Amino acid sequence: MSITEMIPVTKPYLPSREKLDKYIDGIYERHWLTNNGQLVQELTRRLEEYLGVENLLLVANGTLALQIAYRALGVSDHQPEQRPEAITTPFTFIATASSLKWDGVEPVFVDIDPHTWCMDPANIEVAITPNTRAIVPVHVFGNACDVEAIDDIANKHKLKLIYDASHAFGVTYKGESLLKHGDAATLSFHATKLFHTGEGGAIVFKRKDDLERARKMINFGITGPESIEALGINAKMSELQAAMGLCVLDEMEANLKARSAVWSRYEETLSKAIQLQTKHQALGYNYAYFPVVFNSEEQVVRVAAALKESGVLTRRYFYPSLESIGCLGTIGELPTSTNIASRILCLPISSGISAETIEKIVSIVIEVIN
Repeated sequence: MSITEMIPVTKPYLPSREKLDKYIDGIYERHWLTNNGQLVQELTRRLEEYLGVENLLLVANGTLALQIAYRALGVSDHQPEQRPEAITTPFTFIATASSLKWDGVEPVFVDIDPHTWCMDPANIEVAITPNTRAIVPVHVFGNACDVEAIDDIANKHKLKLIYDASHAFGVTYKGESLLKHGDAATLSFHATKLFHTGEGGAIVFKRKDDLERARKMINFGITGPESIEALGINAKMSELQAAMGLCVLDEMEANLKARSAVWSRYEETLSKAIQLQTKHQALGYNYAYFPVVFNSEEQVVRVAAALKESGVLTRRYFYPSLESIGCLGTIGELPTSTNIASRILCLPISSGISAETIEKIVSIVIEVIN
């Protein structure tokens, strides 16, 4: 079976080609491809309205979103003899930690909650040192961290708080956007995300002055034709990326409805047989992923192999646990993260999966584990 015939674990949502062509026609008419063009400005306004946030900055990808947030908030500023540290989770995509390391900030890993799979606030304070500059939790699979407890710790120790919210597009907590927590929250708009711009990302800042500082940074520090006010980099979103984002946003409700149906069917048929992620009761979820935890790593391997044999691709998000990655700096095993990472598997979820395919996936999973 060729890879094109396989059912992928994530499938990019492709919006109306006719609508996308109209946006692209406008780009051709204006001859403006980047540098805060009309479509980037429009997408910024519409996303702030859709998400219920302020101070949103579009960037070229989700990793740059993290790096610009660190820079704008002063996390990576340091003297040569002092290496700054940031407390983060090992149960996440590598970019959360590698973006810190790349920017000269040492990631300090603390263990996760065994039920929510997010950073456990009980483990944070013991990891704080004189070099700690920030806390970087992750809303894993769009599940809310214990934001009240983490916010309190950050305030108590005067630490910057940057939430990696790459999975949390559109997620609400207690009726408001989850992105409102922290000094900043970052988003990834990669092609496989619920909302995407092909490649892209965004930062939501709590304070407008941090937004303005970051805005200068993403364009080389340039503020005018003959004015360079800060050290910067090229992290701008292009008009072509924004065009895709506007089309995807136009169809978001239909996409969400279809994904919700897939997610709910999985939950209905698998929740009694396999461990699922425990979500906060006040969470308004976005149905971006469907991760399951099996009894053993051996079960994971057998299920993944059986599904692949039947033309279904899965992914071991997030394996391995990042404290085991040597280039990030190893501190030893964190038992909960290591355990969950060894037993987790994400099943395919997208708006185009048929009911028959879901039943096929479920029946294979149940057959293997029984």
